Amino acid sequence: RREDTRQTRQNIFYTSMSSSIISLRCRCSRPRLTRWMSSFSTKQITDQCFDIAVVGGGIVGIAAAREILTRNPQLSCAVIEKEPELARHQSGNNSGVIHAGIYYAPGSMRALLCQKGMNLAYEYLDKRKIPYKKVGKLIVATHTDELPRLATLYDRGLKNNVKDLCIVESRDISDIEPHCVGIRALHSPHTGIVDWGLVTKCFAEDFHEIGGTTLLNFEVKTISNGLVSSRNIDIARYPVTLTSKDDKEVHAGYVLCCAGLFADRVAVMSGGTREPAILPVRGEFLELVEHKRHLVKGNIYPVPDPKFPFLGVHFTPRMDGRVLLGPNAVLAFKREGYKYSDVSISDCWEYLMYPGFRKLALNNAKFGFQEFSKSVFLSLQLEKLKAFIPEITVHDIKRGPSGVRAQALSPKGDLVEDFVFEGGIEQNSRVLHCRNAPSPAATSSMAIAQVLADKMFQLIG
Repeated sequence: RREDTRQTRQNIFYTSMSSSIISLRCRCSRPRLTRWMSSFSTKQITDQCFDIAVVGGGIVGIAAAREILTRNPQLSCAVIEKEPELARHQSGNNSGVIHAGIYYAPGSMRALLCQKGMNLAYEYLDKRKIPYKKVGKLIVATHTDELPRLATLYDRGLKNNVKDLCIVESRDISDIEPHCVGIRALHSPHTGIVDWGLVTKCFAEDFHEIGGTTLLNFEVKTISNGLVSSRNIDIARYPVTLTSKDDKEVHAGYVLCCAGLFADRVAVMSGGTREPAILPVRGEFLELVEHKRHLVKGNIYPVPDPKFPFLGVHFTPRMDGRVLLGPNAVLAFKREGYKYSDVSISDCWEYLMYPGFRKLALNNAKFGFQEFSKSVFLSLQLEKLKAFIPEITVHDIKRGPSGVRAQALSPKGDLVEDFVFEGGIEQNSRVLHCRNAPSPAATSSMAIAQVLADKMFQLIG
């Protein structure tokens, strides 16, 4: 009877909404067409009740929803997304790298879940026949003072069980990257590239086939626990109410929030704390002109400088044939600020009032100025790039895409490096949060989904 009721509700959901449709085609083992309605009437939305609601239609949220329903298809589950399509932001605007897990502190969640996630990802990509390439990665030292850090990275990679990681001497670098120079390098042959936006949409197809529902154009304004509804809602079974900015409602038994750039704000909505706060960091890529793409075969990365919080400019081939260079790292003046003209006064004021941001800005003023300068003057980025491929000239590069990543920040001004999951306490006892999912979150998404599903079923009991 419960299955019939759920199926009837889903049939009503799909047949009675407005006709705006998003079509997604996955290059999978069986070509299929999945359709999602992108606008809803108030009545249809307010009558929706689900055992579990997942806030956020990025790769982590979709992967987690898919994992939850895979384990228990009898549950009703909806993914709630504020945009008219999935993977609109971080999941669809990234470098597209399948990471092997070299950089992360041994024993950290990032190290463990990256390794597990990479293996699960390759298995899934093969099963679904989603195109990818194992182009490998070179981490190249160009100065002698980088050699100790390169050795530390090698040791870290071995501790993280990075498969087939090896040291490459200067004379052998050209065997892997014919146009690259350096005095020593690490080679990770199992690092790959893929379109993570496409992977997200394939996860969503799986989710829909199991019986999941996707609600688009639903921007969550409030999350209330135990709110008495004027409608005929079983509050005991669906005690959590999610209200949109246009006053539509979804009722849920439990909620999983994977809100990315808005993770801290959504946590506050459900009674959690703001910490760690989210700082939006824009990465601006350059791009090799088409007739110079042959200069780069795989991923070429610098040895990271521990004095600065990011990896530095690198070379990244894409599945569509483009080669991206960079990115830099500059503060976005808006949570989803992809260019300098994207400005939110309220967002900027929020950063300035946060003690952690002021401390971060003070401690990294030189780095921030350098990154801003690279954004304005392409020659400064070119100088860094020529250290690896000397034949690149200013005529070989052009401005490319940009992405905004959610960087979690502590009140002390420290960047939160590891994954952070929390929930199931006090006011938000039925709400679980993914508070921080930095790179390699896409690579790790299927492994993160398993962790979040475990935590969700612990809440459910």
